[in-house]
Amino acid sequence: ITIVAGTAVGAGMFSLPVISSGMWFEWSALLLVCTWFCMFHSSLFIMEANLNYVPGSSFDTFVGDLLGSRWNLLNNISLCFILYILSYAYISGGGSIVAHTIKSIFDFDAPIILSGMLFSLGLALCVWYGTALVGRLSTVLVAGMLISFLLSVQGFLLYTELEVLFIGRLEYVIYIAAAIPYFMTSFGYHGCVPSLIKYYSSNVRAVKRCLLFGSILALSFYLIWLGATLGNIPRDDFSAINSLGGNIGDLVNALSSKTDKVFLASTLAMFANMAVVSSFLGVTLGLFDFIADKFNFADNSLGRFKTTVVTFLPPSVGGLFYPNGFVYAIGLAGMFACIFGSIVPALAAKQSRLKYGSPNYRVWGGNPLIFFIMCYGALQFVC
Repeated sequence: ITIVAGTAVGAGMFSLPVISSGMWFEWSALLLVCTWFCMFHSSLFIMEANLNYVPGSSFDTFVGDLLGSRWNLLNNISLCFILYILSYAYISGGGSIVAHTIKSIFDFDAPIILSGMLFSLGLALCVWYGTALVGRLSTVLVAGMLISFLLSVQGFLLYTELEVLFIGRLEYVIYIAAAIPYFMTSFGYHGCVPSLIKYYSSNVRAVKRCLLFGSILALSFYLIWLGATLGNIPRDDFSAINSLGGNIGDLVNALSSKTDKVFLASTLAMFANMAVVSSFLGVTLGLFDFIADKFNFADNSLGRFKTTVVTFLPPSVGGLFYPNGFVYAIGLAGMFACIFGSIVPALAAKQSRLKYGSPNYRVWGGNPLIFFIMCYGALQFVC
């Protein structure tokens, strides 16, 4: 459950208030629930297809067997693009929050480009050193994230103004089109489904419970987070945040300015720092292993150096030339996530039923649900 929730919840949640500022809280809550429904069932489609293979078989195996080499290539390209674009997004977000933290502590305006490069270089060294170090850091970061999130959010919830939070109007519904890719990216835990099947030795009930309660936990985090942010920052104030690029530092600065409690502002900044570091380590470690396997780089100092360069150089160059692209990058990840998170799972489940009969588990809803999830993925791509 914590693996599913931890994979979904991360620095990307800082884009949610910014992208929800058009439709506001009521429409955002409705869209979050709808997105949770679609992404939970697409993860069940992955489980249904994956259960026809030996535990440990991943996407490359069952997508290639069920849908052919072309779909497998498209799926791998979309996965690789998502990992690279998210790495860039977290360098952008990391530079923003590091600059904000330096400003709040030392009253010094650090250039966001320099902050982003220092952020990338420092964490690249951690990934180069090895998985064990990343694992230990992640354990500390997840614990710190949970504590700082609860401390900061409960404080801001006490200051939430209901007349600011509940102002939904029918004409705001048009802004849903802008938010769909971001919301879908926020439930991107599908990559861990094969790992859960392997861990639980194809125990359907255990894996399904992990996916259900883990995704509900992520949904609860997002609803609380939107309540705390949209209930404190008036809708009109988001125009200034969006004009600055909507980066993590801009949102944290705006939210911190709404309270005179130094403790709340500090814990919020702590949460932002740990969230972006944790997300960056998780994404780049996955990309690092993908690159090493793809190019057969050796697992020694020289080989890991080559892998580190291929992994970190492209997103770092992007952060150098376009340091405020956090929100845009999350949206691009959402565009390609529709392939990996909706369309391919639905097609794989459909083909699995035709080829194997899906004797171990079959998702309810039949062909109409498969068609519905595919349509939602296509809608996400268009949006």
